[in-house]
Amino acid sequence: MRLMWLIFGLTSVALGALGAVLPLLPTVPFLLLATFCFARSSERLHHWLITHPTFGPSIEDWQSRGAIRRRAKWLATLSIVAAFALSLTLGARPLILLIQLVVLSAVAIFIWSRPEA
Repeated sequence: MRLMWLIFGLTSVALGALGAVLPLLPTVPFLLLATFCFARSSERLHHWLITHPTFGPSIEDWQSRGAIRRRAKWLATLSIVAAFALSLTLGARPLILLIQLVVLSAVAIFIWSRPEA
């Protein structure tokens, strides 16, 4: 089991790293997942992630208060708008656009309803 959690954690870190450079892939949710996985597999990697100078503060904000920083909220909102705009541009079917609009709106409401760090 421990090896499985470690593999999931490393995969999540890799996806989070990709999200740091790809505009439509989120970073923080993958790092939160990695933190969860590392807590069950590797004390050293868990400590590295939560004390990381770039990612650690966002993880700490979420773990302690369920908070999301304002900058992260705006970046997430821009990504949501970009994803929907891309679907519009590519000519997705109306039903797909409706489903996407409902899901992305729910995500945006969730993000903006969280307290700010």
